[in-house]
Amino acid sequence: MQSTQESRILSALEQGYRLTPLVALRRFGCLRLGARIYDLKRKGYRIEKRMLKTPSGARVAEYWIDRK
Repeated sequence: MQSTQESRILSALEQGYRLTPLVALRRFGCLRLGARIYDLKRKGYRIEKRMLKTPSGARVAEYWIDRK
């Protein structure tokens, strides 16, 4: 069974949104986006990831579902 956070994150990804930890915190109250993504990948969802560099120099992950 999916958690509410997990199902909301999956829905956003399926709608074509790209999510970062800050976006997930603001939209879903999710403090551990990487853990939710891991759970979804274990269930067979093909979620892509790339690392972004913020203006402050921090590196953050961005996740999406590739529609190819």
